[in-house]
Amino acid sequence: MNAPATTELPVVVIGAGPAGLAAAAHLVEQGIEPLVLEAGPTAGTAVREWSHVRLFSTWGEVVDPAAEKLLAPTGWTRPDPATYPSGGDWAESYLQPLADVLGDRVRYGARVTGVSRTGRDRIVDADREAQPFVVHVARTDGREERLLARAVIDASGTWATPGPAGGSGLPALGEKAAADRITYRVPELKDPAVRARYAGKRTAVIGSGASAFTALAYLADLAKSDDGSGTKGVWILRRGISGSTFGGGEADQLPARGALGLAAKAAVDEGHADAVTGFRTEAIERDTDGRLVLVGEDGRRLDAVDEVIVLTGFRPDLSFLDELRLGLDERLQAPVALAPLIDPNQHSCGTVYPHGHRELSHPEQGVYLVGMKSYGRAPTFLAMTGYEQVRSVAAAIAGDTESADRVELTLPETGVCGGAGLFDTPDAAEADGGGCCAPAPQLVQLGAPAAVEAAAEQAPAGGCCGS
Repeated sequence: MNAPATTELPVVVIGAGPAGLAAAAHLVEQGIEPLVLEAGPTAGTAVREWSHVRLFSTWGEVVDPAAEKLLAPTGWTRPDPATYPSGGDWAESYLQPLADVLGDRVRYGARVTGVSRTGRDRIVDADREAQPFVVHVARTDGREERLLARAVIDASGTWATPGPAGGSGLPALGEKAAADRITYRVPELKDPAVRARYAGKRTAVIGSGASAFTALAYLADLAKSDDGSGTKGVWILRRGISGSTFGGGEADQLPARGALGLAAKAAVDEGHADAVTGFRTEAIERDTDGRLVLVGEDGRRLDAVDEVIVLTGFRPDLSFLDELRLGLDERLQAPVALAPLIDPNQHSCGTVYPHGHRELSHPEQGVYLVGMKSYGRAPTFLAMTGYEQVRSVAAAIAGDTESADRVELTLPETGVCGGAGLFDTPDAAEADGGGCCAPAPQLVQLGAPAAVEAAAEQAPAGGCCGS
C-alpha cells in the first residue's frame, strides 16, 4: 500500500469505458477520489466504435452495482434486464450517464502517454514505494500535463491494438500495403457507404471467435438482401472445423452467444460463405485487377477477394507503462497470477475462477490492469468479470483487505474455447476450438439440421464480449 503522504492524492483511472467507470464508482463508494482520463471525446469511445453490434450479455449482466447506486438519485433506471443492448445502447443509456454523474472526475481528450514513480525510473529501488505515481497526459489541444496519483488503475482496454492477419502474430507480408482493403472491425452494413463496399463482393473473414461469427452472419444477411446479390464470404480458419468450432450452441448458458455461433454455421451451410481450414496467412498480394490474394505459410494461394476482415483478437498496449515494474505472463501478457486462470491453452471453457486484487497485483505496488486489459491476449472477457475485479481493487486501495479478498463470481459456461496453443498437438490438430468442453473433438460435416437453422434465425445481431 502507498505511504500516507500519498493518500490525499486521487487514484488515476485510465479509460472511461465499462471497467474504468465502474472502478471510479467503486472508489467513490470507498470514499476515494478517482480521476478518470479518457483519450476520446466521450464516455465509452471504444464501445461506440462497435455501436452497431449487439452484446450477447443482457442488460442484467452489464450494469455494475456500485455504478447503479450512483445513478439511482438521478432517476436513472436500468433497461429491461432480460434484453440485449447494442454497443450504442450501452454507451448512450449507461456509460455516458454514469460519466455525467461522476462529473469533473472524468476528463476527456486526455491520452496517457506515460506512468512512473515520481523521481524514480524503473531501475531505482531507493524509497520507491513511498513515492506517488506520476502520470503524463497529452491533451487534444497539444498541451501536456503531469499529474500525481496514489494508485493507477489501467482500464484502457485493447480495442486500439487488434491482432494482424499474419498467422505468426506478425503482420502478413503486404498487409500494410493493402490497408485500403482491410478492416479490423466488424463492418456496419446498415451504413450505405459501408454496405456498398461489401455488397456483391467476395470478402475474406480471418478469425474464429464471436467477432468472426458476427461478420459472417452480417455478410450472409447482406447476400440474402435485394441489393446484396453475389455477396460471398470466405472464412479463414487457422485450424480445422470440429464440434466446438461454432461454440456451445443451445448448450451455452449465454443463449445469445450460442445462437451467434449457430448463425455463423448457417452462413456456411447455406452457401453464403466457404470455409478454408488450416490456413495461416503469410502474405497478402494484389492481382492485376487490384484484388487481394491470400498466400498461406504452406504455399497455398486462395482465389482473389475484394475485401478482408481481420478479426484475430486484440493485444494490450503496454508502451506507456514501460517505466513501471509489471509482472506479466510471457505468453498472454496478463498478470502472472491471473494467467493460469484464463489461459486458453489450458483452462476449460467457462472455468474462470473468482479473482481480484491479489491476482491483478504487480511488483509495482498500487498499479492494476483491469478489464479487458488484464486478460492480455486471452479472449472471451465478460463485463461482470471486470466489475468484480474493480470492486476488489477499490477495496484493496482503501485498505479493506477483508472485502478485497472476498471475491465471488459465477460466470456462464461457454462452448467457445481458445485453444490457440493446441493446434499442433496430436489430439487437437483438427480442432479449431480446442475441444476442452466436450470429449475429444470429432470432425463434422457442414450440413445443418433444422434445429440449428431455427436457432440461427433467433441470433442477435452480434456478439461482443461485453467488456
